[in-house]
Amino acid sequence: MEKDKLPEELESLDEETLFMVSETFKALSDPTRIRILHLLFQGEHSVNDIAEKLSLLQSTVSHQLRFLKNLRLVKFRREGTTVFYTHDDEHVMSILKQTIQHAMH
Repeated sequence: MEKDKLPEELESLDEETLFMVSETFKALSDPTRIRILHLLFQGEHSVNDIAEKLSLLQSTVSHQLRFLKNLRLVKFRREGTTVFYTHDDEHVMSILKQTIQHAMH
């Protein structure tokens, strides 16, 4: 039986792709960021709402959201003076969901 072949674009990885993959896994390796992403997977939330629901300091949430935003894992919209965040990458959310399901298995 023939081995499964990777799609052509996955056969070789350039340095930029390797770096982004590594940074994405780094983002998913932090419990606080996992909690934030899990909450955002359920819907849009403001920084204050995230801080309240996860019992975190607002500064902690803002710092983690900045990290996640730089990796394009979350996106935001502004409504007046309030900023609302939601997840921005279905692929990563699928990986996170599958990993959570695996851990609970």
